Amino acid sequence: MSHFILLFSLFLAPAFADGGSQKSTQNLCSNNVSHKRQKRDWIWNQMHIKEEIDTPLPHHVGKITSSVRNNNAKYIIEGEYANTIFKVEETSGDVYAFERLDREKKAEYELTALIIDRTNNRSLERPSKFIIKVYDINDNAPVFVQKVFNGSVPEMSPVGTSVTKVTAVDADDPTVSGHATVTYQVTKGGEYFTIDDSGVIYTKEPNLDRETKSTYEIVVQAKDAPGFSGDSSTATVIITLSDINDNFPVFKHPSFHFKVPENISVGGEVGRVKVEDIDEPQHRNTRYSFIQGEFRDTFDIVANPYTNEGIIRPKKPLDFETVAEYRFSIEATDPTVNLRHFKPGNPRSISRVTIEVTDVDEPPVFTKLPYEFKVRENHAEVKTLGSVHAEDPDAAKRKIRYIQRRASPNGDYVRVSNNGVIQLPKPLDREFSSSYNITVAAVEILEDGRLSDRESHAHVHVIVDDVNDNAPELVSPEEPRVCENAAPGKVIIRISAVDKDETSPRGFFRYLLATEDSNFSLAENYDNTANITVKYGQFNRELAKFHYLPVLISDNGDPDLTSTNTLVISVCKCNEKGNFTFCEERAKQVGVSIQALVAIFVCIFTIIVIALLILLRKRHKKDLSGLGRNVAEIHEQLVTYDEEGGGEMDTTSYDVSVLNSVRKNGLKAEAAPSLYAQVQKPPENITPGAGGMEMMIEVKKDEADNDRDLLPYDTLHIYGYEGAESIAESLSSLGSGSSDSDIDYDFLNDWGPRFKMLAELYGSEPSEDFVY
Repeated sequence: MSHFILLFSLFLAPAFADGGSQKSTQNLCSNNVSHKRQKRDWIWNQMHIKEEIDTPLPHHVGKITSSVRNNNAKYIIEGEYANTIFKVEETSGDVYAFERLDREKKAEYELTALIIDRTNNRSLERPSKFIIKVYDINDNAPVFVQKVFNGSVPEMSPVGTSVTKVTAVDADDPTVSGHATVTYQVTKGGEYFTIDDSGVIYTKEPNLDRETKSTYEIVVQAKDAPGFSGDSSTATVIITLSDINDNFPVFKHPSFHFKVPENISVGGEVGRVKVEDIDEPQHRNTRYSFIQGEFRDTFDIVANPYTNEGIIRPKKPLDFETVAEYRFSIEATDPTVNLRHFKPGNPRSISRVTIEVTDVDEPPVFTKLPYEFKVRENHAEVKTLGSVHAEDPDAAKRKIRYIQRRASPNGDYVRVSNNGVIQLPKPLDREFSSSYNITVAAVEILEDGRLSDRESHAHVHVIVDDVNDNAPELVSPEEPRVCENAAPGKVIIRISAVDKDETSPRGFFRYLLATEDSNFSLAENYDNTANITVKYGQFNRELAKFHYLPVLISDNGDPDLTSTNTLVISVCKCNEKGNFTFCEERAKQVGVSIQALVAIFVCIFTIIVIALLILLRKRHKKDLSGLGRNVAEIHEQLVTYDEEGGGEMDTTSYDVSVLNSVRKNGLKAEAAPSLYAQVQKPPENITPGAGGMEMMIEVKKDEADNDRDLLPYDTLHIYGYEGAESIAESLSSLGSGSSDSDIDYDFLNDWGPRFKMLAELYGSEPSEDFVY
């Protein structure tokens, strides 16, 4: 220690000497006085102290001294711990520590020394900083960073395998040799593990088996290096052995017995065989296999990845009537076991399995699935296609009844009888549906005649072969139009056809014109289309604005069917570029559906019934008003009024006295509807005359004006024909539509375009349509 203090003093001496010389030089330069200022400087010993001194307080640290010679000089110290832990004697400059120091808490203290005049508290020298160092003693034992450490190592690891590392720290000064050096030692569990000076724990035993003991708890001690006194500390280390796959599975039972119904589905679970594998679940990879016994192709055994159980499943349907019991042996092994750590024992485990099949009432079984039949369409002679057949697989061998469950398309197209015969109630149309499907259920008939609730199903598929019974139809995407000045060879439209039947394998449709006497021609494209072209050109819209062109289309089928289709071509006005400028609109045909026709018929029938009821009611009123009359009188009047007069000059063939009957006693028409049957017969002594006819006409006119129900038929008869003696001849206009004029109005065409319309009106009128 004395050598350390001496070196520290030699290091500080030049610095204090240099500072004093600089200060002296500054004083000489600044004062122009004749006397020289005395040199002053701080003088002190090296400041140091050991920690944890066990002598009575205070402890002497060191001494601060200044070269100032002044009787009033006073030493003081300043700093964080001044006048608390450290104090200075005012006159001598000795520094004392009034507390025991701990280097582990604070290793250095920085203070400031001052010398002042006690009379005026003025500083006699510049303040100077100094450091008090606390020397370390080996007073701390190593301490582990945690009380419990955890480690893991695979089981069966070789000797020297690293497990984990522990750490302990010493609070003493590491620069002092031996004060902070830590050594480790296993004090508990040393027969299995060891530890080096760096704190790494290694295995000491090669056959650490997790299945025997999975966890080890050891105690590790940490202390100072050998040769140094000091306490020690301990920590607990928990070491877990991780699992490896080093054990084979073993069956829990030497044999297994299962019962299963014969109707178990393929892939269903028959039962489970259990094994015991002492490895952890992630290392259980049991594989099951059959080694003895028949019918090994009937079952399959697969390991459950979660429970490691072997699940037995049937690979094909079971039949109690065929095989009632199965016996075989199975083996369990693990192909992933690490053979380096293989333990003595049998790597294979074998168990005997017995599966007993129990009888159940099974539904009927169809002998053939699915059923398919073919029939030609519209074949009226075919009534039966075939039959379906199912049998009772049980020993009872009950009778079977067949029932139709579903049909596609819906309807009574295909039937099945009670004994399974597939029937056709009517011929099938392929154009409606190319195939028909029904689902047939087979149900057992019980001993009491009831049907069993268990049934099986079969699908019956009927394919309808096509017969060429539909002629092709014309498909026109748009109404064809042609310019009236179209040139020969101009394509008007490309036509095509469709056929509801299947496409003929012999080729395309054939197109022909029904007549060659037209201004059109047809050219086939040999791709099921044809072009309609202009034959001669120059159409006359004055003669025909629409041309109806019949087109024959043949389908090349067997038999060959041909349809006649009318193509309506409009003749239009066009400009110089050939663009249509004006075309007449053809009256479109409006189709009426059957439902609309039925509705119209019902309405008409209702109107007729209502009209008949009204007429019957009026007839009934007439009968009531004509009661009490003479039948002969009525008959005479009817016969008389059924005749027509010969004209105004014919007075001999018609008795006008009947018409003058209303003049008797000055009678007038009644307000109520007057019927001619009610007119009374005039007296015989009255003779007709010229004035009588005039009066008769007036009376009849008056009757017509007041008759609100019926028309005056006699008046119509009188004025309908004037008679052969009338100089006015017939007044009818029915024959005025014809003309006997021989005038030829063709000369109007020579008068120029202004009289063209007049010439068309008086000339021969052209027809609107032209039909070939």
